[in-house]
Amino acid sequence: MVLYEYPFNESIRTMLRLEHLFDRLGQLMVRETPVDHHYALATIFEIMDVGARADLKSDLLKDLERQKAQLASYRGNPSISEAALDDVMGRIDHAYNGLNVLTGKAGAALTSNDWLMSIRSRISIPGGTCEFDLPAYYAWQQFDGARRRADLAQWTSSLMPLAEALSVLLGLLRDSGVAHRVAASGGNYQQSLPAGRSYLLLRVRIDEAEQLVPEISGHRLMVLIRLMRQDAEGRLKPSGSDASFELTLCS
Repeated sequence: MVLYEYPFNESIRTMLRLEHLFDRLGQLMVRETPVDHHYALATIFEIMDVGARADLKSDLLKDLERQKAQLASYRGNPSISEAALDDVMGRIDHAYNGLNVLTGKAGAALTSNDWLMSIRSRISIPGGTCEFDLPAYYAWQQFDGARRRADLAQWTSSLMPLAEALSVLLGLLRDSGVAHRVAASGGNYQQSLPAGRSYLLLRVRIDEAEQLVPEISGHRLMVLIRLMRQDAEGRLKPSGSDASFELTLCS
């Protein structure tokens, strides 16, 4: 099954982008080759760019507080496991405390490192990090993989509380939805959303054997999904065939 996610507001959009970047960073950092660690550095700079929104930290802290308050209201409910509740609330507290002690925007601690900032200023230029442009960076790439991994771990340490907060919040959001199977007649599916309820995330799972790509649009009142199929040149065209997929609305 192939999973597609669609955010209903800009805050969730930013969170999903950051989650995507942290996932990529985690995969690149554990590898050995200099080119992998080059793109790990590039990903760190992308996280700093996406996380530069001034209100990101305060918004995440408010969301963590809101989730904790909501979960606390379940205390004493016989259908809720107290042990599971304590575990989730403990993870929220840990994420909140870690994020709360950070100062400034994402990666602010790295901006004082002139060497890293010299790489950041040139990494978006095609070929801008060649050995004749940044000889010190080229020398770093010749170190053994363990040394480079240790440096990357040190540089990313100030970003990990942000990654943890995102993991907790997006995990709780995804768990709030219930998946159900829907049918798309002629490759189109439309659903009205109930007034008074605010959905934040739409999740679509499609059997990869179908080779279909969902084109999703939506707002607080309506969701429209059009199933597309790629031609030989990769262009998307409406499939026009009846199909089914798994749909989850998360709030």
